[in-house]
Amino acid sequence: MRPQSSRIVSAVSELDDLTRAATIGGDGTAGGARSAVAALPWLFGAIADDRAAARFDAWGRSTVIDENTGSPVITRALFDELHDRAGLDQEWPVGNAGLLHCYGYLLSLTETPYGLKRDRWIEPALAEACTLPRDAFSPWRGGPTLLTRATAAASALLRSPAAGAARTVEGRESRVALSATRGPAALAYEVAPATGAEPLLVTMFPVGDADAVLAEFIADPRLRWNAV
Repeated sequence: MRPQSSRIVSAVSELDDLTRAATIGGDGTAGGARSAVAALPWLFGAIADDRAAARFDAWGRSTVIDENTGSPVITRALFDELHDRAGLDQEWPVGNAGLLHCYGYLLSLTETPYGLKRDRWIEPALAEACTLPRDAFSPWRGGPTLLTRATAAASALLRSPAAGAARTVEGRESRVALSATRGPAALAYEVAPATGAEPLLVTMFPVGDADAVLAEFIADPRLRWNAV
């Protein structure tokens, strides 16, 4: 096992590489988008692996227009590049939620009221709320892809939540699951793509007040967290 100091140095280096790639990809050009993904071997390798295993099929649809800022969290060029590599035919600004929330968010440098979108995977709060190792969602970690790990964790939480609720929105079932009844928790959310269909995963992230989030979800039934 590598010493703790070596793992920290490696993580810092990987994060620096990710930030540089996100900056390149943020120039809005197709060339910049290609270069951004190509600069991160673990990223294009993960997308190719997930594509081959059809893992994106477990996820529903999401918009890249953040509901808090009203602006895209990644460029149109990055959106197109990611979906092309994943073999997914989507139309801006609505794409595959797994691709966008896992890999697109890693390449976003757009500030939101809750910080950067990538923080859920980089910081330990989500992993700890799922009672997993602190680096459980580290995107450059060896082994299963980030999408694989996120799918497994979100699905497990939705199967056995500490607290949760279901609501029908526009004839489509939506479900939220939380890992705790109050205080900090992991949240998983899924929405049916059509009336009568089984819900598909949309997102997963940490929250600071599980009770308040659940109360709002119940009181105000609507599509949330960039689901469409």
